[in-house]
Amino acid sequence: FASIGDETFTAKYHARCQCQAVQYEVSADPVDAKICHCVVCQKLHGAPMQWAAIFHKRHVRITQGLDHLRFYNSELDQHERILPCKVSCAGCGTLIADEGRTMWLAFPSLFDFGHPPQVPPSFKPTCHIFYGMRVMDMTDGLPKWAGHKNKSVQL
Repeated sequence: FASIGDETFTAKYHARCQCQAVQYEVSADPVDAKICHCVVCQKLHGAPMQWAAIFHKRHVRITQGLDHLRFYNSELDQHERILPCKVSCAGCGTLIADEGRTMWLAFPSLFDFGHPPQVPPSFKPTCHIFYGMRVMDMTDGLPKWAGHKNKSVQL
């Protein structure tokens, strides 16, 4: 992650949890954006799919609420920061991101895109992943992958 004292960091986007205890900013556009249909995302988000914008961690800076972060490694069923892991706010329970070893999978719905929201093109999904686990069909014309993008069969 970028440090708070890094004077070369210029925030481009700002995100926060529901109670605003956890806030962060990113200094670049996402490298990709995807819609995930895996069962883990369905259960954790309580939704049929999850939309994620993917950033390099060096472009992310937590500006408030480090002490409010809660971590969960779903593979090991451990409530610890064992990467990769899920990150949420301990106060309101908002899911903040999936933290990987070098990447930060952010949830675009937490970003401030203005009122009414104007989602930048770089945040728009490029594909569906784990589409074989979907609970509903999507007819949006985006490529649909059985697993990870470019590492599985395209459906």
